[in-house]
Amino acid sequence: ALQDIGERMDRIRGIKGRPSGLLRINASNIAIPLAVTPVVAAMAERYPDVTVEVFAEQGLVDIVGEGFDAGIRLGEMIAQDMVTVRLTPPFKAVVVASPAYIGKHGRPRDVADLANHNCIGYRLVRSGGLYRWDLNEDGKDVVVETRGTAVVTDSLGAIDLALAGVGLAYVFEPLVRADLAAGRLVQVLPKTAIEEPGLFLYFPRRASMAPKLRAFIDTAQEIGRASMRTPGRAA
Repeated sequence: ALQDIGERMDRIRGIKGRPSGLLRINASNIAIPLAVTPVVAAMAERYPDVTVEVFAEQGLVDIVGEGFDAGIRLGEMIAQDMVTVRLTPPFKAVVVASPAYIGKHGRPRDVADLANHNCIGYRLVRSGGLYRWDLNEDGKDVVVETRGTAVVTDSLGAIDLALAGVGLAYVFEPLVRADLAAGRLVQVLPKTAIEEPGLFLYFPRRASMAPKLRAFIDTAQEIGRASMRTPGRAA
């Protein structure tokens, strides 16, 4: 009941032209640099009465049951009964390494050769398991178990380790676009890269009436259009 009252008050303020209140978003870790940070920065200027609280984690959660206004995940992970808004174009998952690592250990020749390389692993926090890399081999999707001397719980940690020459990292291409362009990282096995559907904002239909969420959507879509017109920028 208190949540309904708060939402009604937010709508009343929105009708008066002032989106306000606390906007709680549950987002995957990789969504923060790719889709959240530029939107929150823009909203701070445009909508100073809106506070955006971002809770970052890997797994899916019940955003309604846990009191979030919206979530951000890859398109394939979202329940069909949710309203979705695209935040980024599709992007590829790539395997990268530093020139120093390649100079010392060489490049993997194929998917099977990954077993002979130091691969930076991902620990799935909710399940506790290790993430298996999704790759394309001869036109077919394959799931590869990797091993190595380091395990992290987010992509940014894997990128830092790859830059330090520790091993191969499996990451989404927009996160390492600048490093690839500058030569700090090199893509290996490029033909094995799969394409992900991109990141989407999702929320229950009734939440779309909230002015604070509408402000976030409008800002995100404007930033997305601008970035797509600017070559070389991350989605």
